[in-house]
Amino acid sequence: MTTVRQRKRINASEQAHNSSHIDKTSKPNVKGKSGPSAWSLQCYIVGASLALCLGLATSYYVATLHENDLWFSSIKEVEREISFRTECGLYYSYYKQMLHAPSITQGITDLIYDNNTESMRTINILERMNVYQEVLLAVIYRALNLWSHMEPVYWYIYTLFGLQTVYVAALYINSWLLSGTWLSGSLAALWYIVNRIDTTRVEFTIPLRENWALPFFAVQISGISYYLRPGLTAVKTRLSLLVVFISTFIFSLTWQFNQFVLLIQGLALFALDCLDLIPANKVRSLYVTQAASLVLVCVLQFFNNMILGSLLLSFILAAIIAQKLQKNLKCGRLHRRIWNLCVHVAVVLCLTALINVCVKKILNLQSDEHIFKFLQAKMGFKTRDFDANLYICEESFQLLPLDTFGRLSDSFLLYPYVLIFLFLVIATAVTVFNNLSNPSTSKKTNPHEQKTCLVRADVAYNLVHSLLFGCLALSTNRMKYLWTSHMCVLASFGLASMDVWGAILRLLRLYTLQRTNSLRYSASILVVIAVIFKFLPRITEEISELREFYDPDTVQLMNWIKSNTPKHAVFAGSMQLLAGVKLCTGRILTNHPHYEDKVLRERTQQVYQVYAKTSPEDVHTILRSFGTDYVILEDSICYERRHGRGCRLRDLLDINNGHIMDGPGYDDPDLKPSPAPRFCDEVKRDSPSYTKYFTRVFKNKTFHVYRLTRKAVVK
Repeated sequence: MTTVRQRKRINASEQAHNSSHIDKTSKPNVKGKSGPSAWSLQCYIVGASLALCLGLATSYYVATLHENDLWFSSIKEVEREISFRTECGLYYSYYKQMLHAPSITQGITDLIYDNNTESMRTINILERMNVYQEVLLAVIYRALNLWSHMEPVYWYIYTLFGLQTVYVAALYINSWLLSGTWLSGSLAALWYIVNRIDTTRVEFTIPLRENWALPFFAVQISGISYYLRPGLTAVKTRLSLLVVFISTFIFSLTWQFNQFVLLIQGLALFALDCLDLIPANKVRSLYVTQAASLVLVCVLQFFNNMILGSLLLSFILAAIIAQKLQKNLKCGRLHRRIWNLCVHVAVVLCLTALINVCVKKILNLQSDEHIFKFLQAKMGFKTRDFDANLYICEESFQLLPLDTFGRLSDSFLLYPYVLIFLFLVIATAVTVFNNLSNPSTSKKTNPHEQKTCLVRADVAYNLVHSLLFGCLALSTNRMKYLWTSHMCVLASFGLASMDVWGAILRLLRLYTLQRTNSLRYSASILVVIAVIFKFLPRITEEISELREFYDPDTVQLMNWIKSNTPKHAVFAGSMQLLAGVKLCTGRILTNHPHYEDKVLRERTQQVYQVYAKTSPEDVHTILRSFGTDYVILEDSICYERRHGRGCRLRDLLDINNGHIMDGPGYDDPDLKPSPAPRFCDEVKRDSPSYTKYFTRVFKNKTFHVYRLTRKAVVK
């Protein structure tokens, strides 16, 4: 019978094995109790300080690039606001609105009952859009009375640049947790910095929702990595879950696409649970944490039905129900376990679909239908749906460009990542096969303690996370930022991993502890030195290059609108331009870039008839139905050449309207010639049939503004 003293020794040895990936250096142990702990404390202090320094360096780097690219400190206020293009300008406009409100309470009330964003509609901005961060920044700015110390725009952009410190530090810590050395974290941070083009776009799309959200997503992943480590005490388990909950909540609150990102994460956890790589109780805890975060966000967004009807909540509910109903999934021989798992997966997927359909039917939810149409189009199903094709034709939603891999190779990132990824896939496949082949596994035993250290639960999670988000990035260019940052973590972990190098040396029959340590530190240090020497001159040259913002046509347009139109005038035009109109002039819009509303999507399609082959009578009727006073036409859209035939905005409208497209090329047989010429081109000829509805009041090389007559003028 094992004595108490023997049990203590066993537990201590297990903890030492489980914590073998905690930071240890090659420094020999010093006799006495205080030696190792003092050395470990020094390592933590050095590692944490370096994480902070690299994070701050990243913030300084992107802030300098932004300043140098636009000469931001010297341009006019209207030029600064114009630089927040497309939806960025829309989000920043609410920060500006909160700053200039008579009081904070009145500012929030105006957001809840907003009738200045969409004409003839009162909408709740806090429900429809993820702008709590703008509200919070404005409240802090006003509460601290920062007017005399810092311009509001700098308070805003420096906060976002500062979040890059959080982002890089989280990547650093995750790599450190996986490998056991802060040297790995340093390499992950360096790779993130030198691959800036492919890891972030914060310096030129500052207010974009993902720039707020991704730093907290990186914190969440680090929290999950720590939570999945073996041998955690109850206090550490609760604290790590608290970190996961808070970071998941902030991530979800700041980005409208949170549910789809978290769904992929949920699928990763589900797969690892099915393959017996993560304890089922920990997976359930993470499911509940995800769901609780999302429900809290839903409450703050006034019970946003897009969240209630999300696939993520339906999936979590289905997975937990199926897990409770289907017992003994991980018992029995190989063929029985595989059959049970197949049935389990089918039950969860079918139950998810059933729950989601029922919830959407009850809520009459149609806000996210354009996303599923887009996914169908991505999978190759031909469609004439305007919204789906509008996404498909944008470069950011197409396949990942091949030159991305050239840049990643140039920074020494791609090849280590691929090798480590393949190595871990093979090791994981062997482990999964052994787990499934073990008929003795039951609820009463804990097989996870017997896993090889190559596929610890935290390593397995990061591997599957990288796999799924890699597939997403390959299919959709815009989503690469979810993958490339994690490439830095996985590759740096592999280069500094005791487990990986130990397995390689064992295969070569050369394993010793000292040799393994020497190889992992040497490989990491060599790559760090190579990256610094190669990219330091490039970065120095990049931050010394000076440019200046120059968009005189848009500046002229905004100044004209502010000086020559009523404050409550309603403007129609492209979504991207109208976001700038709201920010710079405060005028009311017919449509805008925040596309997560079915009524707004239908309205946008109607407003865009100004670029279709539509009669002036029909265009006038459409625009007046939305209360439009002025319409802005852009030559860059009317005569677009950026996209090929079939992807120009006018082509998408022609196809949707059943008309033959302009220029030579193939057209579907059922498309017919339009009885009317293209409106945006014909209206410029000032023929009587157009001037009785539209009067040109402004013109420059890029824009044409027309005032709509209340009623047709009879000549």
